[in-house]
Amino acid sequence: EAEADLPRALESFRLLCGDADCEVLRGFLSSVSEGDSDVSPIILSPDADKAHRLEVHDFFKRNFIFLVTDTVEHSDGVQRCIRVRLRSGPRGRRNRTGIGSSEPSGWRDDRPFDSRGSVTWPYHLGKFLRFHLYKENKDTQEALRVIGKMLGLQPRSFRIAGTKDKRAITTQQVTLFKVHASRLAALNNKLTGIKVGDFKSVIAESEDMIKVAVDGLIKNGFINYYGLQRFGSASVPTHLVGATLLRGEWRSAVSLILDPREGECDDMNGVREHYKEHGDIDVAIRNFPRRLIAERAILQRLKKYPGNYLQALMAIPRTLRLMYVHSYQSYLWNHAASMRAGMYGLSGVIEGDLVYKKECPGEGTVTDASENNDDHTNASEMDIFAETLPEETIQSVKIADSEDLLKAVYTLEDVVLPLPGSETLFPGNEVAGIYHEIANKDGISLTESIHGVKEFSITSMKGGYRRVLQRPIDCEWDLMTYTDDKIHLVETDLDVLSKAKPSEVNELLSTGASHDDSLDTSGATILAETESIGSSDLLPELAVKLSFTLPTSSYATMAIRELTKTSTSVDCQKALNS
Repeated sequence: EAEADLPRALESFRLLCGDADCEVLRGFLSSVSEGDSDVSPIILSPDADKAHRLEVHDFFKRNFIFLVTDTVEHSDGVQRCIRVRLRSGPRGRRNRTGIGSSEPSGWRDDRPFDSRGSVTWPYHLGKFLRFHLYKENKDTQEALRVIGKMLGLQPRSFRIAGTKDKRAITTQQVTLFKVHASRLAALNNKLTGIKVGDFKSVIAESEDMIKVAVDGLIKNGFINYYGLQRFGSASVPTHLVGATLLRGEWRSAVSLILDPREGECDDMNGVREHYKEHGDIDVAIRNFPRRLIAERAILQRLKKYPGNYLQALMAIPRTLRLMYVHSYQSYLWNHAASMRAGMYGLSGVIEGDLVYKKECPGEGTVTDASENNDDHTNASEMDIFAETLPEETIQSVKIADSEDLLKAVYTLEDVVLPLPGSETLFPGNEVAGIYHEIANKDGISLTESIHGVKEFSITSMKGGYRRVLQRPIDCEWDLMTYTDDKIHLVETDLDVLSKAKPSEVNELLSTGASHDDSLDTSGATILAETESIGSSDLLPELAVKLSFTLPTSSYATMAIRELTKTSTSVDCQKALNS
C-alpha cells in the first residue's frame, strides 16, 4: 500500500546507471505523472555488460511496476541498450525516438512489448498478480478451487510452484492472470481457513532473463529427480502400491489397483465401482479394457484362486510388479535429493556425501529386474526399470571424508544418493536419516523384511546409486517468435520425410493416412513454449527451442521444470491441459 519513494528510487538509479540516464528517467516519469498516456519510450545509454543490464531490468521490476523494459540493438548490430516505456500502452506506434535519446534514428524501436491479452486491461498494471495464499488444513488445489469459484475463474488461471501439505498451516506464492488485487482482498471476509494478501504485479521476463535461465540450466544442471512418469499420472501413484507390497498387505494392494480412481473416466470408474460392490469377476474381466494389464491379470488369477491375493499379485507381469517397488525406491530417492539440496545446497561436495570413486566412475542402478523373461507389458503404462549396469558398479562408491574435501578430489557431479537395497551404502551425514524416517512413517523397514516374498522386499534387492546433479549434454537453444500456438514450431520427423509443411502434414493425417501415434517427433528436441493467454491480436509471442541429450533414466521433464520453474505435479499438469 505504500507509495514508491521516488527520490530514493531515482538516487539508486543514478548510482546504477549514471547522471545522464537518471535525468532521462526523471523527465520520463514527469511526463507520466502529468497524465501523458502517449509518452514515448526512452532509450538508456548503450550497455555492453549483460550482467549490468540484468541489474537494470531487475531495478525497474522492483521499483516501477507500471513500466516495462527490454533490450534493443542499434542498426549497426553491435551496440545494445535498455528501452523503457509504460506497460501495455497504446499499440501501433512505430519508430518513435526516446526522450533524451542521443540516437534518434538508429535504434530498432519497433518490437512489441507484452502483446498478450486484450487492449482493455489498464496499461499501467502488470498482467500477472502475485499474492500469498495462507491456508489451514486444506489442500492447495482445494483452496484455489474455492477462490476460483468465488471469482468465477477456472483453475488454470492460477499458477503455483508446487502444492503444500494439507494437514498443516502453510503459506505459498500464487500468480493469477488479469485480476485486480482488490477483488481478491475482498474475499478475505468470506473465506474460512484461507487468507490472501501481499499483492504484487509480475512483469514478463525479457530476452536477457530467458538467456540467463537457459545458460544457468546448461552450466548448473538440475536436480536429477525421477519424473512424474516414474510414479504414474493416476490418483493412485505406483509408489503407494509399492509401499503396500513392502508391508505385505496383499489384499490392500489389490484394492489399490482395482478400486475406483479419482479423475478416471466415468465409464471406467463405473466398471470399477460395479466390481467393488458386487465382486462379479466374470463381468469385470469382460469390461476391463485389455490395456489395463495389471487389473486383468489380477482378476483372472482371482477367478482361478478365489481369495488368494498374493497369487493374484504374482500374476501381474514381472516387470510391472517390480515397478511398484522400484517406484517406492525412487520416491525415497527424490525426498533424499530434496533434503540434500535444502540442507547443504548444491555448491559442492560435503563431508559424508556418497561419491563415485574416480577409478570407477560409471553409474548404474543394479536390480534383479534385468533377468530375461517372456512377460510382455504395455510400455505406455509404466516406466520400465531399465537403467541397469554390471553388478560391479555397486561397489564403486565411497563416503567422502575430510581428506577428499581438502584435496578437492570430487565435485558435485560425483555425488550420488542410493536407491535402498541390501548392497547399497547410505551417506555419512544427515541425509541418510530421511530414508529411514519416511520408510518408518510408511511402516516399512529398509533393513529387514516382515514377509518372505523376495520380489516385494527391499532387503532382497541389491539397490543402486543415482547422481544428484545432471547437466544436459550437447545443449543447443534458440529464441523463436510465433503468432499461432496451434502450428508446430519445429519440423517433425514426418515433416522431414514427407518434405511437407506442418499444416500440409496435418491435412494429410486428417484424411486418414496411416501413422504411428507414438512417433518420436524430432529426436531429442524438446520445446518449451510460452502460453498465448487470451491474445486477441497477431503480435508475436516468444518461445524457446531446446535440443539436448540426457543419460539413461534422466528425465527431460525435470530439465524443463528447472528452466521454467513450473510444477510437474499431476494437478498442475491436468490444469494446464484443461
